[in-house]
Amino acid sequence: MGTLVEEIFSRKAGREVHAGEIVLLDVDYIMSHDNTTPLAIKAMRDIGKPIKDKTKLVIHFDHAYPAPNLLAAEAQKKILDFMKEQDIQNFYHQGVCHQVMIEEGYVTPGRVIVGGDSHSNTYGAFSAFGTGFGSTEIGVAWVTGKAWFKVPETILVHLTGAARSGVFSKDVMLYVAGLLGMDGATYKSLEFAGSYIDHLPMHERIIFSNMSTEVGAKCGLIASDHVTIDFLQRMTKASGPLERLAPISPRYEKVLEVDVSQLGPQVACHPDVDHVKRLEEVEGLPIDEVFIGTCTNGRYEDLEIAAAILKGRQVNRFTRAIVTPASVEIYQKALRAGLLEIFQDAGCTIGVVGCGACIGRHGGLLAPVERAFTTMNRNFIGRMGSPEAEIYLGSPAAAAATAIAGKITDPRIYLEA
Repeated sequence: MGTLVEEIFSRKAGREVHAGEIVLLDVDYIMSHDNTTPLAIKAMRDIGKPIKDKTKLVIHFDHAYPAPNLLAAEAQKKILDFMKEQDIQNFYHQGVCHQVMIEEGYVTPGRVIVGGDSHSNTYGAFSAFGTGFGSTEIGVAWVTGKAWFKVPETILVHLTGAARSGVFSKDVMLYVAGLLGMDGATYKSLEFAGSYIDHLPMHERIIFSNMSTEVGAKCGLIASDHVTIDFLQRMTKASGPLERLAPISPRYEKVLEVDVSQLGPQVACHPDVDHVKRLEEVEGLPIDEVFIGTCTNGRYEDLEIAAAILKGRQVNRFTRAIVTPASVEIYQKALRAGLLEIFQDAGCTIGVVGCGACIGRHGGLLAPVERAFTTMNRNFIGRMGSPEAEIYLGSPAAAAATAIAGKITDPRIYLEA
């Protein structure tokens, strides 16, 4: 049928569709969170029609939970009152919405999921079409159960080779972002494939789909295979048929070839995610705060990488190091494995599960002229607090090494020791 997005849309539409067409599709789930649900409620009230299928709604508290200020508390109460009134059952406050969506089994190959959050692209790692919607569009989807899309053209990002020690998916995706630019894939489907992707575990694949948002993509897709199916069966509550989906005789608008074996650690520098440099170019830059977490790099394996570097070492006394597991499930696993004790012994602060410092509402704000090194997916001006602060992005390994030194540091000095 074509590219991966054409394959997913064709199955959902019940006919063959191609890039450029406008399609109206039934959506499987409609996700929103504490930031975006209030305006969706308003949109629904303005439309004046009831929710089409309440089982499709999934609501999360994660962006500012527990409420750090009165405005957030009032917004959350409004949402809770709405859910009670409408008898909405799918409600979670167990961590970052995207991670919890995966854990709770909402994300499976072939599904169409719209979310009131720009990083809903994350679901594409499982061959599900996931994309971000504005709150008004979420309200419309509530009352119709449908959404319209222009089938996007596809850019293939073909990744080959084996990564060197100390180089992770985050480094590779930052490099890709640097090549494409922040608007290099606007309203495109990014399809990630190649021998490098084939050999990656799911926690590393997710990073590519998650960060496809940062180059303007409508979605970021990876073909589902035995790795996908095994993960869903073992690590999530997913049920029903779990299919392997792949492009069939695809025609790509563009192909980007990257030999991963040629890359070293990368850093996205202030103030844009496509301002990417080799870590060596910014090594030694003083850092005031290190943040390890988010929907990009707050998974158990990310914490495990950081803990391996921090074990038996101390965070620089003038650098704050904040570690925020992406979900309660990850927190509990890290607790049982002793990772949280390692972080605490090293001088880190453990944040409440959720988005935390990523969005500058709570969990560690930046003061003017401070500089952060984080595992986040974006570094917009003012995102973590003061608009006069700077944000740099890198891998969990680089973040841990930086926390120890108090300045941007190559993690390979610890990984190869």
